[in-house]
Amino acid sequence: MKVKILEELKKNRGSYLSGEDLSKKFGVSRTAIWKYIKKLKEEGYIIESLTNKGYALLESPDILYPAEIEGLLDTEFIGREIIYLDSVDSTNSYAKRLGEKDFIDGTVIIAEEQISGRGRLGRDWVSPKSKGIWMTILLKPDIKPEQASQVTLIAAVAVMKGIKGVCDTDIMIKWPNDLVHNGRKLCGILTELGAEIDRINYLCVGIGINANSDEKDFGDLNTATSIKIASGLQADRKKIIAEVLKSFENYYSLFLKNGNISFMLDEYKKASANVGKEVRVITKDGEFKAVAEDISSNGHLLVRRDGGRIEEITSGEVSVRGIYEYI
Repeated sequence: MKVKILEELKKNRGSYLSGEDLSKKFGVSRTAIWKYIKKLKEEGYIIESLTNKGYALLESPDILYPAEIEGLLDTEFIGREIIYLDSVDSTNSYAKRLGEKDFIDGTVIIAEEQISGRGRLGRDWVSPKSKGIWMTILLKPDIKPEQASQVTLIAAVAVMKGIKGVCDTDIMIKWPNDLVHNGRKLCGILTELGAEIDRINYLCVGIGINANSDEKDFGDLNTATSIKIASGLQADRKKIIAEVLKSFENYYSLFLKNGNISFMLDEYKKASANVGKEVRVITKDGEFKAVAEDISSNGHLLVRRDGGRIEEITSGEVSVRGIYEYI
């Protein structure tokens, strides 16, 4: 009910809505309306209350309520169903639980905080409350399980474009799933799926963007940064989410139509922080040095080992690092 009242106030931003009209519209008492308005004020909404006039929304806080994002959203199906959580273990874990049930294709799970945020290969992901964008896009793609890793590359380009659409920040992509600024991680993407041998039941595209984190939020983790640190400005999380979801839908729809990522490979390569550089390829059996030569049509990294042999690296259980640093 609180969200419905908020949506009504947002539709009429700056204009007064009487408690009586709101109570009739939503079928609750005027006292209940007053209590919900009081709760919204406590959450940071600036709502003016005047006798004989009613309530007017003047200013909204930085809270990622669906009503705050839907008005900015320009998509057909991605994000048309948004689940907002104040706190969660991880948005991907929540999405996987939802994926085992019935869900709407393109559902987005957004949390203000992750208690057990996860990155690739079981790594922890620092997710301070209200400082980042911690969300998962839940999909029902008609693709083969082996194609799922390509969606990670799609998400990387989409997130890069979405952030740049709001913030003037230099961003590169570290294969396969990180966005970096000046060699430090700005965003991580974790793609997980529930599948059978020949079909995907659900696909979770987890996106963690360090939006307004400060240096102290990362502790001793000197490989991370945020949009705020990079640009010197507070990032508008709502606008970034809307732009990222719009970009993702555009790229994802083309991928489903074409059956491959060839249409965006040049864009991905242009933004690559790896191609043309010497790298360390780290596997469960050890590591080796090579030169990152190219990205294949299926999103794999092509590296040239000593002696000139080209090897194709899949994302799976592999990490790629720079020789002396993160990239």
